Amino acid sequence: MDIERIACQIFAAGRDRTRFTPLRGDDAPATLDETYPIQARVYALYEAAADAGPLGGHKIALTSKAVQELCGIDTPAYGAVFRDEVRAAPIALRRSDFVHLGLEFEVIVTIAADVPYADAPYDHDSIADYIEACAPAFEIIEDRNADYGDLDAKSVVADRCWCYGAVHGPWVANWQNLDLAALPVKLYWNGEVVDRAVTGASMGHPFAGLAWVANHLCARGRTLAKGEIVMTGSALKTRFPETGDHVRYVIEGLGETELRIEA
Repeated sequence: MDIERIACQIFAAGRDRTRFTPLRGDDAPATLDETYPIQARVYALYEAAADAGPLGGHKIALTSKAVQELCGIDTPAYGAVFRDEVRAAPIALRRSDFVHLGLEFEVIVTIAADVPYADAPYDHDSIADYIEACAPAFEIIEDRNADYGDLDAKSVVADRCWCYGAVHGPWVANWQNLDLAALPVKLYWNGEVVDRAVTGASMGHPFAGLAWVANHLCARGRTLAKGEIVMTGSALKTRFPETGDHVRYVIEGLGETELRIEA
């Protein structure tokens, strides 16, 4: 498999805003593990192009069973986040900057200290010692008009996991007093509540996703580093805003994040 050629093809498609198409034939990795070297090279190409600045964090993707079945896998997947694409709310996003803009609804965390390899594997309790602060966040999704009836996880993972950043609310440092498995969440769309859940809707606890990311990195000779951010998985289904929409994501006890969509 020609990793360089495939990565350049994926990078060019993103740069040129062409419709997302799955990897086929000899270009298709057989497993997720075979996909991550392609993904890493795609990230390096974006960094070299200075499109999004250096990488500054991580994310877990494909956490729900329904999405895993849609994509033909039985495990979550890893992605990275570019530092300059992590922004504080409130902001406006331009619809014209995306082919097909989506939003997911998450808890984002900042890492207080380097996470040591020696203590892996982590779970949602042991990883908590390394969390500096938490906040509600939107994950910004760009699926480039993908056909959801013809989708596979490996192609999505290779293409940045479709992650184009995050918009987070104010950081909360005293999160230890909150039951982060059970905080009610509400999604307001143009002033009306359109969805509800609890923070544990993704993997039972936001820190379970964080622990998964830490273990994924440790298994590959890497680790979470002080100052990085991690997106921990969406509590609600992905939604696709249009020009003029005002969206607020509220986590009871943790705060809220908001954005508007401009033309």
